[in-house]
Amino acid sequence: MTKTLRRALLGAVFVTASGAALCGGTTWAATIKVGVIAPFSGPFATAGQTFKQGIEIYQAQHGKTVGGDTIEFVYKDLDQANPAQSKALAQELIVKEKVGYLAGFFFTPDALAVAPLIDEANIPCVIFNAATSAITEKSPRYVRTSFTLWQNTVPLAEHMAKQGIKKVVTAVSDYGPGIDGETAFKQTFEKAGGQVVDSIRMPLKSTDFAPFMQRIKDSGAEAIYAFLPAGPTTLGFAKAFNDTGLKAAGIKFFGPGDITQEPDLPALGDAAVGITTTFNYSQAHDSEMNRQLLAKAKELFGSSDLVTFSTVGAYDGTHVIYKMVEATGGKPDGLKAVEAVKGMAWDSPRGPLKIDPNSRHVTQTIYLRVTERKDGKLQNTEIASFPDQPDYGYKGGK
Repeated sequence: MTKTLRRALLGAVFVTASGAALCGGTTWAATIKVGVIAPFSGPFATAGQTFKQGIEIYQAQHGKTVGGDTIEFVYKDLDQANPAQSKALAQELIVKEKVGYLAGFFFTPDALAVAPLIDEANIPCVIFNAATSAITEKSPRYVRTSFTLWQNTVPLAEHMAKQGIKKVVTAVSDYGPGIDGETAFKQTFEKAGGQVVDSIRMPLKSTDFAPFMQRIKDSGAEAIYAFLPAGPTTLGFAKAFNDTGLKAAGIKFFGPGDITQEPDLPALGDAAVGITTTFNYSQAHDSEMNRQLLAKAKELFGSSDLVTFSTVGAYDGTHVIYKMVEATGGKPDGLKAVEAVKGMAWDSPRGPLKIDPNSRHVTQTIYLRVTERKDGKLQNTEIASFPDQPDYGYKGGK
């Protein structure tokens, strides 16, 4: 990084990021900006929309001020995984918009790309989704409020082994989270006595899944473990599984809950019925906080149909940002802000959360769910829970 850029970054954050005005020793109320980078257009636009809704629901419930400072969110569109563009947008937010925090990030490569910038500018980055375990190892200023593939996969693999399943094919998107999911599943399932008979890695932009379905059919597996990022890819994969006859052949379908995120269920239709997943959130979660979240979404947006895991990732991420602002008195100090939330515990619409002081990732309950029709509507019904699940993949699972 050039000296000019370094001065610009530091100047942007330390001089004006909080917007504070000093006059005669008096600090006036500030506007603290939070830059959110996410897909707000293109095939993954639903993810950005759910981030925005989660933020707006939280602010509707808790207000837009912390200690007299106003919290303002500034949104930047990144329509698909593009690390170079992610870094450019982050730089623009820091230098031109003078944000004091970064947040969002649906895809892992986009989150990783901003590590040098948040370190140079000393601002926190709260990840609402990107799920590769190694992200938080790349900078002490990352905090994550979503999940990791290791966190979701370990209890699922253990459950499948306990059900007597012996032979499984893993099918994952070929990038960080997919490789994490594949590794976590293979290690856990084989340790429990199972066998992974084939490991399929699919390009992130895959649209034709028929060749992969043929490999699954030819493998002789009893079940598949599949991970793809929520959106068009999961929709296409689940439909192909059904349309190519694998479901009819009795092959069981397991995976993290991205496969059956709520906004996709109407389009999936009966293809989703019977898919078993583990995840950190379901609209069907039975808690008063979740009912309040869904009610507020309906009040604000006319419907709660889009509420899903990425909504609560942003909702809880906003809570963490508020607590950081409170702990620092609105002053820009990224390391102090992150230090203040290490070990922080709170109740969320998904259940109890706690930020692990080492990984800076949430320890949480992971739920076993099955997709079924209830009262004519598809939902992810929770049938078991696994409390206090850490990120098993932090520092390579060591």
